[in-house]
Amino acid sequence: MIPWRRKMLHLTGDTPMQSSIVQPGDPARNFSLKDQKNTTFDLFEQAGKRTLLSFHPLAWTEFCAAQMQSLEENQDEFARLNCVAVGISVDSRQCKMAWAEKIGISRTPLLCDFWPHGTTAQKYGLFREENGFSERANVIVDEKLKIIFVRVYPVHSVPDIREVLKFLKRTA
Repeated sequence: MIPWRRKMLHLTGDTPMQSSIVQPGDPARNFSLKDQKNTTFDLFEQAGKRTLLSFHPLAWTEFCAAQMQSLEENQDEFARLNCVAVGISVDSRQCKMAWAEKIGISRTPLLCDFWPHGTTAQKYGLFREENGFSERANVIVDEKLKIIFVRVYPVHSVPDIREVLKFLKRTA
């Protein structure tokens, strides 16, 4: 089955509903999540900038660490491209705080989609119900809060950040 065509379950209120993975052209779905520093990140407050939502399954894995470190290493380039890059997973704030310190993340917000469990990943059709975590994916939201890029990667891989940077440069 092609991952971006798979239907994913997400919750709206108390009623489970089917949702497809978001696609370019879709409106972004707002969310507010705490990061590892206990700062609230609200997507709609990023209007006027582009936002990279870099979903990763779980902290404390080598693939997720490498994915988040690639965001950290490219923070200056993201800023030049008018883009805010954030990591998102179902881990708790305390977990993200310890993990960020361990892997050297100080500038990249690591958002906690912890409770209600995976709600943001569900809104974007990226929650793996059978595993209890999100797909590994990059979603770019433009300045007008429209989705312009979606890519789902194998769980046991590290997304190529150059692909994202190239896309951002091409669409600047």
